[in-house]
Amino acid sequence: MDPASTPDPPQVPAAMAPEGAPVVAPEAEHEAITQPAKLLRIATMVRELLEDTRQASLDEPGRIRLRQIYERAIGELEDVLSPDLQEELSSLAPPMQGVPTDAEIRVAQAQLVGWLEGLFHGIQAALFSQQMAARAQFEELRRRGLPGSSDPQTPGADQSRGPYL
Repeated sequence: MDPASTPDPPQVPAAMAPEGAPVVAPEAEHEAITQPAKLLRIATMVRELLEDTRQASLDEPGRIRLRQIYERAIGELEDVLSPDLQEELSSLAPPMQGVPTDAEIRVAQAQLVGWLEGLFHGIQAALFSQQMAARAQFEELRRRGLPGSSDPQTPGADQSRGPYL
């Protein structure tokens, strides 16, 4: 078979892809998430940290530690994102400098959580779009009649029962 004529591998929404499988949104073929489970774990951690920092006043070592956790989370996220999503993330979540204030940490974490939630909404929209496209395709097949099907009402058949009973 000619390599130029081989079909592209199927594109899978992030929520349905196995760990480590490349994921591509149908409307944006360049955006991908390679490890959706890791993405979800990091997002949950960042959300919990944001909740915890809202309730506590942090001393300088605590703020330094949160900055380190935040920067590591950004690095881990970049490992599972396509270059386009990495660029978008780095423009929205630049590294913090020095010892951040409580407010700086909260704003940075809230911004990251918001971006991740937007990413999840995009994944959900892609799934919904794929479901609707599959439903439309199925309805079109039903309307045309499934290929290879014969007339289920053969002479002498019981008319009160469906084709499968």
